[in-house]
Amino acid sequence: MSSHAPIYKLTPRSAWLEAEQAGRFEGAPVDLADGYIHFSTGAQVRETARRHFAGETALLMVAVDPAILGDALRWEPSRGGDLFPHLYGPLPLDAVLYAEDVPIGADGVHLFPASVQ
Repeated sequence: MSSHAPIYKLTPRSAWLEAEQAGRFEGAPVDLADGYIHFSTGAQVRETARRHFAGETALLMVAVDPAILGDALRWEPSRGGDLFPHLYGPLPLDAVLYAEDVPIGADGVHLFPASVQ
């Protein structure tokens, strides 16, 4: 996996605002239950949104520089055997490149920037 391509965390806006106030992101309830923070690559993020965030109108996409995460980031098989990035520990906010809203289109599907591939 390229250490230069961003990885993405999808999260409700409210959870991200709490993380910004706390100075780090501990993870969503599913992350805490699984013991790591789930991320997706650009190629995986649309399917992640469809499967896990359908209808979420206050969704944020947080872009993260994986190179900053070091050994706490592991690439592990998940959906369909694809390797997904998993972070074993809190997400330090200095690894965040940007966070932006992911609106829902008229067809009910989340709209991602064309730059996310």
